[in-house]
Amino acid sequence: MSLLVFGAAGQLGRELAGMTSGRKLPAVLLARAEADIGDRRAVMAAVEKARPAVVVNAAAYTKVDKAEDEPAQAFRENRDGPALLAEICAAHGLPLIHVSTDYVFDGTKPAPYVETDPVAPLGVYGASKEAGEQAVRARLDRHVILRTAWVYGIHGNNFLKTMINLARSRESWGVVADQRGNPTATEDLAAAILAVAARAAEGTAGWGTYHFAGTGMATWHDFACEIVAAQAPVTGRTPDVRAITTAEYPTKAQRPANSCLDSGHFESVFGMKARPWRERTRDVVAALLAAAKREA
Repeated sequence: MSLLVFGAAGQLGRELAGMTSGRKLPAVLLARAEADIGDRRAVMAAVEKARPAVVVNAAAYTKVDKAEDEPAQAFRENRDGPALLAEICAAHGLPLIHVSTDYVFDGTKPAPYVETDPVAPLGVYGASKEAGEQAVRARLDRHVILRTAWVYGIHGNNFLKTMINLARSRESWGVVADQRGNPTATEDLAAAILAVAARAAEGTAGWGTYHFAGTGMATWHDFACEIVAAQAPVTGRTPDVRAITTAEYPTKAQRPANSCLDSGHFESVFGMKARPWRERTRDVVAALLAAAKREA
């Protein structure tokens, strides 16, 4: 199995780089500077040079609030780029794994979302990602779309790293407690992508759309409290994380109140699920603090 991964400079792309290297899997990983998924010539050249068995799209515009002011850029990266990838994959007979988001839903459903629930994005980011899903489906039969949520890991910028940084400098701050979802570690998401890729390379993947997110539900406040608790034994810092409402923390883009995804369909088809989010959170916090200690 050989992979061609776009978006290699992002937190998921960097996780995939480490995981493919660790498993000695042949993979070509390209950052946006090396191959912009909106650039037909660059994508064509990358595909023809790498000659992969499977293409993975980990590239995306993910600035949720900024997207409200930059809709053209968001749609270029989240709709037009995936459309081009799917078109070129179809021309070369290649399967595509495309990463999407919980933001395609409006968050009004009381229970976790399943793949067949109607989409209704609340903002530009979610709308651009939903349009990307449609573009992939329209152009390529052999695709797997993975919707995920609340992604964090040791690479890049994410909520977990923000909370660790706040714990170093503040005694108290507020975190929203009326939005819930599934914190998803890049390590679990990358492993899921490789599980799909292995099946796709064999031609035995169950093509279509799946949900894959961390095991267990949390609010942002729950997630923050777990992060702070995990860092305390190492740093000795025990700041107070206050529960606040969405109304107390206004943002330009509206967030879904319920971002929980039901990953049961993925587990039944591919035979794996993410680790419980509390366990994985503690692992990631420990890894980051250990790395910081080595660098000090």
